[in-house]
Amino acid sequence: MPSEPTLLAFDTSAAHCAAALFCDGRVVASRVDDMARGQAEHLMPMLEGFLSENGKSWSDLTRIGVGTGPGNFTGIRISVSAARGLSLGLGIPAIGVSTLEALRHIHPSATVAVVAPRNMIYAQHPNGAPTHIAQSEAPDAVFALDPSAMITALAEIAAQADAAKSERPKPLYIKPADAAPARDTAPVILP
Repeated sequence: MPSEPTLLAFDTSAAHCAAALFCDGRVVASRVDDMARGQAEHLMPMLEGFLSENGKSWSDLTRIGVGTGPGNFTGIRISVSAARGLSLGLGIPAIGVSTLEALRHIHPSATVAVVAPRNMIYAQHPNGAPTHIAQSEAPDAVFALDPSAMITALAEIAAQADAAKSERPKPLYIKPADAAPARDTAPVILP
């Protein structure tokens, strides 16, 4: 493997499909397509076109970087499953990077945060673990606002990671699912 990876990073954990191409020791191109829905159908054609526009093909890649959240539940699963499939199909490592890690890359000493439902946030204090707290508990938190800067940071982190020590990417779930069992009594099944 070359000392400098040729890496395709992508993320669908928010209302966008974002991609960045890292080669020659830096991010050489990035793209953000804003979209509230449809990332599953949009992601792979977007990545194919993005690589082609930048003179690369799938076979040029030596590594994949992928956003693991926190964020939109379905969006995270879309990009993580795509990264794992590409990793397996291309025989290259996939490196998962959380949104909080990417934001920390940009703001190393700040409390970083991602908006969560119901006036809550997913936050990480410097040198702390990710938590799910009320927004009022972290009034000085820095939020992920610029998807272009975030995908660039994600690509840089994934390029610097030790691929031999990295686990397969998986979604970052900071809190348990909101789903609850049905309150209604289950129907009786007749013989």
